[in-house]
Amino acid sequence: MPTSSPSNIRSAVRNTASNARRRRLFSACRLGRMGGNMEILGDHFVDESLRSLILRGVNLGGNCKIPASPDGRTHLKEGFYEGKTVSFVGRPFPAAESDGHFARLAAWGQRFERFLVTWEAVEHAGPGIYDSAYLDYLETVVESAARHGISLFIDPHQDVWSRWSGGDGAPLWTLEALGFEARHFQASGAALLHQEMGPDYPRMQWFSNHLRLACATMFTLFFGGDDFAPGIEIEGMPVQHFLQDHYIAAMREVARRLAKYPNVVGFDSLNEPGTGFIGIGDARVRRQGFSIPGLAPTPWEAMLAGEGFPVEVDRVGVRRLGLKVVGRALLGSAGLRAWKDNAVCVWRRAGVWDLEAGKPILKDPGRFAAEPEAFNERWLKPFVARFESEIRGAFNEAPRGPDSRAAARFAIFVEGAAQGENAPSWTNNDPANIVNSTHWYDTFTLTFKLWTGFLAFDTERGKAVIGPSAVKAYFREAFARIARHSRKRMGGVPSIVGEFGLPFDMNGRKAYRRGDFRLQEKALSAYYDALDANLMNATIWNYVADNTHQWGDGWNGEDLSVFCEEDGGGRALPGFVRPYAYATAGRIIEMSFNQRLGEFLLRYEPDEKIAAPTEVFVPSLQYPKGYALEVSGCVAAERACESWIWLDLQPEPGAAECELILRRHR
Repeated sequence: MPTSSPSNIRSAVRNTASNARRRRLFSACRLGRMGGNMEILGDHFVDESLRSLILRGVNLGGNCKIPASPDGRTHLKEGFYEGKTVSFVGRPFPAAESDGHFARLAAWGQRFERFLVTWEAVEHAGPGIYDSAYLDYLETVVESAARHGISLFIDPHQDVWSRWSGGDGAPLWTLEALGFEARHFQASGAALLHQEMGPDYPRMQWFSNHLRLACATMFTLFFGGDDFAPGIEIEGMPVQHFLQDHYIAAMREVARRLAKYPNVVGFDSLNEPGTGFIGIGDARVRRQGFSIPGLAPTPWEAMLAGEGFPVEVDRVGVRRLGLKVVGRALLGSAGLRAWKDNAVCVWRRAGVWDLEAGKPILKDPGRFAAEPEAFNERWLKPFVARFESEIRGAFNEAPRGPDSRAAARFAIFVEGAAQGENAPSWTNNDPANIVNSTHWYDTFTLTFKLWTGFLAFDTERGKAVIGPSAVKAYFREAFARIARHSRKRMGGVPSIVGEFGLPFDMNGRKAYRRGDFRLQEKALSAYYDALDANLMNATIWNYVADNTHQWGDGWNGEDLSVFCEEDGGGRALPGFVRPYAYATAGRIIEMSFNQRLGEFLLRYEPDEKIAAPTEVFVPSLQYPKGYALEVSGCVAAERACESWIWLDLQPEPGAAECELILRRHR
């Protein structure tokens, strides 16, 4: 087996390159970049040479959930209820700083980003009024990404509907159009708000807003207003159509602006869509199979509290390595409604309940009943199909440059409900170029901000996983489930883990006191080992340019950013900046990386019809003293860049299998 040792390449480049030499070096590093010619072929992505791609990148970024002006970080209340006069220009970072951030991501091998855009950012001023300055800014940032060989897909992001219902996403006017009074949400129990609670905000409980009145109402109407609230209208339109029309029109405007950029390869349909009350057979019973720390009202309890009738509700907490009902707590405030003074509760208007002699009476407890898994097929999938048609239509209508792709190659990324459901089923009769972008989190570590290495929680099976080997096996199986769903229920579409990650302030924020992120590196390595075992595409959550130790990502106490200036930039880099086969001229058999030993293995079956080389990304930080290189069935050539190396592999004539092994020099 031929061997080579490039230990001096990086220092030689750094110390001797002239400006002209640096330009030639940069050009060499650009070879094989994704550009605008990525396509879907069967269950994987391919480039213009038909090489199979493994896409790795980040979610960019968590601060796109909140305005840049006024400062929308959730620990701040000032200006929170002024929803029309905001600006998201500068999210995820100022345009002038974009080249620096994208250069960093490229050097980390993060070449495929999930780029967050909220409905509020586009249409905050009112229905049909689009923020042209923000759209101009988006174009500038996308151009910057292209200069660094970075491709991306647009994520129309939301969490629990909007900032005023405890998350982000929709404009304030969507709530006001139904008669909601957002200033009363916290006190009436309609939402749990960091802006109102300040330092008393409970850790990682924002997700429980899915069960509260504001979020649950909006998602029920957005997806199922025609079925569950017939006759409810906004501006003369059925509520479901009003909400969906405006959301899709806003994203069409984004698509129209970005269609000419070939590095924009597609759109997500909607981040973590909520089911609202849909599927709850009895409004007096809370949603089953949905447990998150915090208060867990039934639909009827949420409606009562929102009408100014305080009610005791279940409180979910930790018990015996699981989440159980641990008590009851009061929700709401006497006489304080979640609705404007002249507005009637939408569910009273729809006939779900009424007042008789001043007392609330539940009239239709079965209003929201639906068959299991019906949400995906009856309500989510038709929405996705409509979104796909409208977005591709906008792509066709927009002026495009000479190197842009046809709209038919524009991918639509689809995920299931936020409650952990799989993406909707898909068949050959449904629109093409769909990607399963299901999310996965190590729930135990995320919820409790604690990494042990020997404890996890399998949310699909509802049981604890105990032991280091069992935990690693569970991670592999969790990603395998996503791929199986794509294969068996979605017609063999590609898969990408749209979100996964871990809190950097875990284990009592020890890393910040000691400057030691080895624990985070171990956790990330475990996740990426599982991704590699499944040859899975993935975008980690997340990269926040203005992350701080005190306020984390600036949103609801989360601190998952892989970047923080206070830590010198990237943090826990050895956990996720690692070798991988970016483009393979053939079929990968196996790929793995032992981060502790620095041993990388790639085995693949070469395709003799593909002339382009297999390209392997090798970050110098994993090999500070170089590496020993062994190949079998192929020859390797190196292209040195500033902080990484490309290995180009060409099969030997007649080789049935190629193998690459890298071993770190000690």
